[in-house]
Amino acid sequence: MMHKLIVPILVFFITCCGFAQNTDLARIEYTYFPQKNSDNSFRRFRSSVAFPIRVGNEGTYLVPGLEYRNVHFVYDDPEDFNTDLLDRFQSFTATLGYTFKIDEDWRFGAQGGLKIASNFSRNEILNDDLIYTGSLFFVKIREDENYEDNWRLILGLHYSTTTGFPFPLPILNYHKRWDENWSYMVGTPKSNIKYYFNDKHSLEAFATLDGFFANIQKNFDATPSGSVADELAESISMTVLLSGLEYQYKITEHLRFYVYAGHTILNDIRLRDADKNDVYTINEINTFYARSGLKFSIF
Repeated sequence: MMHKLIVPILVFFITCCGFAQNTDLARIEYTYFPQKNSDNSFRRFRSSVAFPIRVGNEGTYLVPGLEYRNVHFVYDDPEDFNTDLLDRFQSFTATLGYTFKIDEDWRFGAQGGLKIASNFSRNEILNDDLIYTGSLFFVKIREDENYEDNWRLILGLHYSTTTGFPFPLPILNYHKRWDENWSYMVGTPKSNIKYYFNDKHSLEAFATLDGFFANIQKNFDATPSGSVADELAESISMTVLLSGLEYQYKITEHLRFYVYAGHTILNDIRLRDADKNDVYTINEINTFYARSGLKFSIF
């Protein structure tokens, strides 16, 4: 059965210090993120696929994965610098995971990845466009049709060259479904409480992280007016903490349609220099956030 392929695919979504783990084998998604008190907005298209390949003993898999993101940043606020270079960012990610069962309850996994994230204004790939990631994790799962002992625990570490920290960051996620209608999840990057109306429809209240990080190939002076020092903008980052509601409709056993509607709690969009220090804050006013898509999930 598909849900027996316990392969938590760790997907790094390019925040300056963020990560995500999920059990989706394929996803197509669109995000709309307008900026309050501004004419700016983010529109993001994302697609990803992972395909477990059984190797060796039963329960051992290699998991290659691919992801593409296209971020359209409509930047209409008047600035002292040319905003045309910030109009479009793309990222291409390739990952390779390896997972095996330690015993009947525990599973180990590791993953390495290479991401190319940039505005590609020079029509070539530069060293600064490259982002390297690595993760290792342990998963324990208990499944019970009567929901008396039904839960999932993920523990691990994640490292990325974009974080600015020379050490891995922790992964912690716990999910429990305690009866036919209710479940909850706590940890990073998402916590929620979920109500199942029936086998097809569910609604959840959530808090989660989102964002992106990308290189700016043609660096430019983003020094605010009146400032003496010249500061070059060499990358852009967005870190968003938001809460809201998600509706999910199960089309088949593993294919689901979902839609998010929420409001940000933290909205941090910044230009950064070569050392990832802040150069210019684009927007930090909390605002509306919407996301919708299709996903093929093993849970």
